Amino acid sequence: MSYTERKKNKTGSTAGVRKPFKEVIDVSMGDLHMAGLKPLSFVRQALAACLYPQLVNSSRLPVDARQRAQRLLAECVGGSVGSYTPTAGIPEVVQRISEFITRRDGGVPSSPDNIYISPGSQWCLMNILKVLVNSESSPRTGVLTPVPSHCTTTSSIVGLGGVIVPYYLTEENGWQLHVEELQRALDSAKGLCNPVALYIINPGNPSGQVQSRKSMQEVIRFVWEKRLFLLADEVYQDLVYGENSEFISYKRVLAEMGPPLADAVELASFHSASKGFIGECGLRGGYVELVNLDPAVMKHIHTLFSTDSCAPVLGQMALDLMVNPPQPGDPSYPLYHMETEHIRKTLVHNVKRVSEVLNSLPGFCCQPVEGGAFAFPRLFLPPKAIQKAKEMGMQPDTFYCVRLLEEAGVLILPGCEYGQKEDTHHIRFCIMSPQDILEEVLRRISCFHTQFMREVS
Repeated sequence: MSYTERKKNKTGSTAGVRKPFKEVIDVSMGDLHMAGLKPLSFVRQALAACLYPQLVNSSRLPVDARQRAQRLLAECVGGSVGSYTPTAGIPEVVQRISEFITRRDGGVPSSPDNIYISPGSQWCLMNILKVLVNSESSPRTGVLTPVPSHCTTTSSIVGLGGVIVPYYLTEENGWQLHVEELQRALDSAKGLCNPVALYIINPGNPSGQVQSRKSMQEVIRFVWEKRLFLLADEVYQDLVYGENSEFISYKRVLAEMGPPLADAVELASFHSASKGFIGECGLRGGYVELVNLDPAVMKHIHTLFSTDSCAPVLGQMALDLMVNPPQPGDPSYPLYHMETEHIRKTLVHNVKRVSEVLNSLPGFCCQPVEGGAFAFPRLFLPPKAIQKAKEMGMQPDTFYCVRLLEEAGVLILPGCEYGQKEDTHHIRFCIMSPQDILEEVLRRISCFHTQFMREVS
């Protein structure tokens, strides 16, 4: 049975063999609600009234949730979530996203004309890659991509006919990005492909680092000098835990650097309603903001986005609720504040516990998780374990994950699916579970790991 097949079989039994656990705990995906944390009440109340407009007049919902639903429905053609919207999204929602970006970035202007809503941020990214990657060019188009990286993005680049130009984040330095490594990666592409873009994930997925302003300035100077398009995946911007960490958008840093860079560097910044405290993965709402693109290119991008008519209307509404949450004084604010604070405190606690537990186990090394949804600890596997994996036709960390699933009932993913330096091994798992579930995950990993290392040492 392949690893993918084992992922699908999560019943806790194989061919009648009794397992030492009653159920499989799946921490393989960054899905807040699947992990066990609850949806935000205000978001679901407003969406419920949008789907069933009779609730707008019901006293069972808070007045501000009903008012928000009423406003969103008034902005829909025909007053219904079942209607099409313009290609870029409901104009009023796009306008409010633009206003959110301006607030987030300390007053740096944002134009709604440069924003497109789509069925998730990865869909946005795919469309921008279609503009950048020429599958018929010779040499082929290259995109500088971090290692480790979100595997969906790397698959998209390859699927479009592009070439992955890997640059390695420095694990021993908290997975930080160094511009010298970008230069090494660019040099390695000579004669193999024509690099046109640099892809950044901040906060990192799966690596969990948060870039400093200084690091971002160095990256911006690099792409300006090398004439590269900057792709900034910033979907985890709300999830920052490091005591000395702060999310700053690439757009803000670029604007504050001033001309000529601020007027010349081409940038696409991505955000999503799937991540952060809202966690509405299934509603499929994301957006891209484009900076410094030629008008002719913008016209082509509009055509590309038009091929899918419009993003799901509920996803667009979720984005509106994400960027305009209840404020102090609103009827829904006390509950909203309590729910978001609970999620934040849970994640801060989980980050601390993951580091404490894993770093206490021989053969594990977990860098501090500063942001994002995942831990990505390194596994130092003995030669015997590596040999056993080879005999079974598996990568060593895949072998470890399969054994963990079969013997402890914990579903995680191997580092080889995200890229890693040669002869290093990692695992990735989601940290967005309720505290009791994460404690059980850590207990199972600890028990399994101790027995596994004893067996293969």
